[in-house]
Order: sequence, then C-alpha cells, then structure tokens
Amino acid sequence: MLLLVGCAPFRPSLVPAPHNESDSVPAAPSIPKAAASHQFVLTQDTVVGVLQMTWAGADDTLPDIARRFNVGFDELTLANPTMDPWSPGLGHEVILPTQFVLPDAPHEGVVINVATMRLFYYPKHVAGSPPIVITHPIGIGRVGWRTPEGLTRITAREKDPVWIPPVSVRREHLEDGERLPARVPAGPDNPLGNRLFRLSWPSYLIHGTNKPYGVGMRSSHGCVRLYPEDIERLYELVPIGTTVRIVNQPILLGWQGDTLLLQAYDALEDDHRKGVQDLSALRKKITHAALSGHPPVDAQIVDWGLAQTLLQAPRAVPVDILKKDQATLLTTLSSAHQVLNTLPVGATWVQGEASGADEKQYQEMLDDREALPVSTGAASPARKH
Repeated sequence: MLLLVGCAPFRPSLVPAPHNESDSVPAAPSIPKAAASHQFVLTQDTVVGVLQMTWAGADDTLPDIARRFNVGFDELTLANPTMDPWSPGLGHEVILPTQFVLPDAPHEGVVINVATMRLFYYPKHVAGSPPIVITHPIGIGRVGWRTPEGLTRITAREKDPVWIPPVSVRREHLEDGERLPARVPAGPDNPLGNRLFRLSWPSYLIHGTNKPYGVGMRSSHGCVRLYPEDIERLYELVPIGTTVRIVNQPILLGWQGDTLLLQAYDALEDDHRKGVQDLSALRKKITHAALSGHPPVDAQIVDWGLAQTLLQAPRAVPVDILKKDQATLLTTLSSAHQVLNTLPVGATWVQGEASGADEKQYQEMLDDREALPVSTGAASPARKH
C-alpha cells in the first residue's frame, strides 16, 4: 500500500522555490492556528473534531508534536507510519489525528477506550448551554499489566499524592536491577504526577505522570495516565461519584450528517477476541444494526474494499466509506485542514515545557512495553501506577 504521509506528494511546499532578485517574492499562504482538539460541542453526529495537518519544525520530534496538539504517541504514529519519531524532517507533513468517532457507549460520565488510548468525559448538561465532550489521550497498562474493562466510578481525588509502590511493582524493578523506595513523596520523581482519581476498583487509578512522553502508549502497570496539564483540568471538572466506563473498541463507526465514517486502530497485542477486525463482522454491524439512530445501511452503497484496507492497515483517521462520496484514504488525508505548527487555540499545554525524555529513555519505554509476557487477564490487584 502506498504510504503518502511524510513525503508531501500532494501539497505545495511552504518553502518558496529559488528565485532571481528581479522575481517577485511569492506571498506566504495564510495558515491558521489549529482548532482545539480536546473539547467539542455534541450534536446528533457521533463524530467530533476535524482532521488537521501541519509541517514538522527543525527541532521537532513526534512526542513534542503529540503533546502540542493533545494527541497520543501511538495514534500519531498510526496516522504517520513512515515518519522517524525522532527526526520527522523539516517541512515534512504531519497528519494530526484530531477527529474522533465517539465510542459506542452512553454519553455520560467518563468513557475510556483502551484500544484507542483515549478518554472522553461527558459533563452533566447545564440548561441553556450546549452539551459538550472533553477528550484527552491516555497511557494504559502494558502487556501483562492490562487495564481492566467494565464499569466503575470515581470515589476520591488527591492532589500531590504519595506513591507507595506495591510489592509486585517493587519486585519487577528489582529484577531489572532497580531498588524502589518504599515511599515516593510528591514531586518530580513521583510516577503518579500531581493529581489522581481513585476508583471503586481499589487497585486502579486515573492519574498524571512524571513521564508525559508515555501518554498514548501502553506504559503503565494497569492505571490510566494523562498529560500533567490534562489531569489538572479534569481534576477541577470531574466530581466524585462520576461513572467510569472502560471499553475496548479498536474499530469505530460514526455518522457525520449522512456520511458514514470508519476509524480503525490496531487491536491491543493481548486482545484475543475473534473477529474484532474482520470485514464480515463489520459488514454485519453496518447492514444489520442501527448505528446512532440511523437505519441499517444498504450493503451496495458501502465501499467494502476501502473498509478492508482500513481494517488491515489502521490509520487512526476517520474515513468516509460510502461509495456515493467516492472517498479514499488519499482524498481524506489531502483534505486535512492545514494549520500552523504552534499551540492550538485554547491548548492545555504550556508551550516550551520540555517533554522530559531523551531518545534513549523513550526507546527504553518502547522496548519495555514490547518485552513483557502476554497475559489474557486483568492486572493484578496490587499494581498501582
């Protein structure tokens, strides 16, 4: 399959071609700032946000770009599969996966989709104001330390928490030659960050992190991690008692007007369910079930070839799969809104704050998440970060 992102084959460069002094200098194109990628007004549609595209700067890494635009590492690399995370290349196009099909779950409380590594919070509707959804990327449990699925609720919240490493975590670190202290006070070395929510599942938390470059990856011992700026915001917004529903949906279908969009992600390495990414299962869902109040779709108007391509090579980008629109992955990517590589309007991150990782640390995290044994069960009750 031809992979187009990163090579800029279908847009003119922002860098003008060499010219003689007598030539007129071409006017710079008017490029806006990115739209906010973390808060949206809810409508009858089940798709929020817009797909965006920017250009990598000279010193950019994908972790930098991910945090700047409030997306996670894995979803950004899925959208840009040919890019070197540590050297995208000055002027290369970076697709920003900032359009989201909402999970197939009630629009209430907190909904976490572990397959997409993304959290959605639906505040209670206030009369006179439009309903909204707030979404942020998350880190989840590594292979062997799965984040559980199901329904729980927030029972408490803490600021500047102390971390008491569970015996299982201390044992794992000891096997790697690292002796963890029995108690880690609040501060820059605390893996819980500076805010947390406790759940009715006593062994699991939603918390910040002192390693923000691990957000958007399988990087924890079962808990849910957020960027520091995102957990701080949610800490002020989400009340105790809020329900938390954790689902595992790598294949998402959503309506935007009369357009049916398919957004596909890789299944988790330890997801052993059969048929999750099969075309036959998708066909049944589209043609035999009512999606978000829409009647079942006539199979003849669906581009099944395009759907199969997206299932086989997920890109974390919603793509129209109805034949009437004649959409392709290429046309979808080429229609992404061009935006400046600066903080979006209303961004949560403080520009200039370092991501806190060098390439060696980042590679260690990537290696660590891939080296653990596969487990088909939930993480052990003692695992808490």
